[in-house]
Amino acid sequence: MTTRVAALYHFTRIEDPASKRQPLLDLCLELDILGTLLLAHEGINGTVAGPEASIRQLIAYLESWDEIEGLEVKYSTASSKGFLRMKVRLKNEIVTMGKPGIDPRVNVGTYVEPKDWNELISRQDVMLVDTRNIYETRIGQFKRAVDPETETFRAFPEWADQLAADPDKPAKVAMYCTGGIRCEKASAYMKQIGFEEVYHLKGGILKYLEEVPEENSLWEGECFVFDERVSLKHGLEEGEYELCFACKDPISDADRLREGFEDGVSCHRCITKYSPEQQDKFRERQRQIKLAEDRGEAHLGHASFSSQRKRKML
Repeated sequence: MTTRVAALYHFTRIEDPASKRQPLLDLCLELDILGTLLLAHEGINGTVAGPEASIRQLIAYLESWDEIEGLEVKYSTASSKGFLRMKVRLKNEIVTMGKPGIDPRVNVGTYVEPKDWNELISRQDVMLVDTRNIYETRIGQFKRAVDPETETFRAFPEWADQLAADPDKPAKVAMYCTGGIRCEKASAYMKQIGFEEVYHLKGGILKYLEEVPEENSLWEGECFVFDERVSLKHGLEEGEYELCFACKDPISDADRLREGFEDGVSCHRCITKYSPEQQDKFRERQRQIKLAEDRGEAHLGHASFSSQRKRKML
């Protein structure tokens, strides 16, 4: 059965996020929805998956909140549930930048619709910046994009500060991310540190891949997503990537043929990161997973693997 996936966020003021956590979790469990939702005083963010009718009911519930007006939602489909469990977490930020006081509701860059994005980023006087992390940018980017090569979103402000201090800094900056939340918050930060003309892609890469025909696209590669699908292509079709069991970086079919790859143990990027003892543990884990699969059973190693993917988020 096809699963409906909803990636959503909204910057707003939630006075008491804790009071909303349990009712929201209870509803998701009742509707057989899996995934992760983050609640903070600055709003809500997350990705969930479930039956189409259930997802519609959840979105309607969220949009009934007094604090929410204009919830940003990107829909796609998956061939599996995509997540192992449902979690609703209380956080200090719905996307962790580590810079108190950055509020996209107060000061934010100019939203650019996907249909207008190509024209903007084709201009030579505009610097195009990818606000995602390096393990995401490796598998796909827009043409001409500058990659800050950050490991986490927390590192973005330091890169932005260095750019702002450059006497030859660009006058115009356009930014993008997966679903729009990171580039929206990044645009607010860029405005705060002195950039006056700042743009960001409304709805992010996902909305662009959904709305812009492939023959007109300036996107190259695939888009990393934080669920079991790992990556998406144009039309939001499931991509070809999977995750290395050891380092959790996305790997392609070609990467699996490279020296250093061993299923469940290592890839070419992490072959030197782990000791022989650690690799032996990975091999034993992989052996146990294979035995469980042969018996038609689930293995806890899969659950551990999927949960560790969440360290990659933001």
